[in-house]
Amino acid sequence: MAFARRRVPPHQGRLTMSNSRTVILFWQLAILAAVLVIWQWGFEWSKALLPKAYVPKILDPYFVAKPSLIWQSFLRLGCFADTSGFAACIKGNDNNLWLATLVTLKNTWWGFLFGSASGIAAGLILGRSVFLARVFGPYIVALNSIPRIALVPLVILIFGLGDLSKIATAWLVVFFVVFFNTFEGTRAVDRDQIAAARLLGASEFTVLRTVVIPSALAWVFASLLPAVSFALIGVIVGEFIGAERGLGKLIIEAEARANASEMMVAIFVMMFVGILLAIAVRSLQSYLLRWQPQFEPSA
Repeated sequence: MAFARRRVPPHQGRLTMSNSRTVILFWQLAILAAVLVIWQWGFEWSKALLPKAYVPKILDPYFVAKPSLIWQSFLRLGCFADTSGFAACIKGNDNNLWLATLVTLKNTWWGFLFGSASGIAAGLILGRSVFLARVFGPYIVALNSIPRIALVPLVILIFGLGDLSKIATAWLVVFFVVFFNTFEGTRAVDRDQIAAARLLGASEFTVLRTVVIPSALAWVFASLLPAVSFALIGVIVGEFIGAERGLGKLIIEAEARANASEMMVAIFVMMFVGILLAIAVRSLQSYLLRWQPQFEPSA
């Protein structure tokens, strides 16, 4: 006996999705509030309720500053609490929080852009040429096996302490991530589609533009999201080893003064920068891959 499939009215479906978003948002905010409460008062509660040997060190404000102290350090580093005024504070501090963030963001962006562009180009070229892939394959594998962090001192020695060395470090990290995904995506293109395009008289460039690149875009964007984070990591590591400005330099200076709250300020700013970059990449992915079902706008 066949049963008719029950159809859900559109307004009821939208209501269910809205309720689901509300529940998810509630739990996200509840978890955040619980973490902040434990972070702020957990160490005192642990000392009052537990034997000294069982008090978790991770809650010690000396190592991980309390949210209230982090907020105070943010106001100070961000020149909001300076008695001389915001403009005077910005002008008088060559590595204030906003300038350091701007420098790190700029270097991350250029390193990500150059690394992604060169990785995509190399992946497409080697993915479309079996001969070139066999010639350059061993060299790429050998270079990829070198830990990128080990190359940072060499990069700084070549390019100096300025922004160029941070961009080069980010490029080194991003290139291989994007290259391997693009290469595999190019090799995975349906051969029947390529044959059909050639049968219709398409040139090699037309095949690349209309068949290969659209088919490989999902592979490319799968690598771009982690590549953004890797670019930021590359820049910060470069700033740790040697830099004139940047969030990494702020962290190293705070570490030298054993100032956990200032370190946490720079870490949280880096987190927000990474989130914004990831959102930008995700938005671009949704636009360029809008023809795929998972990126179609919901009615």
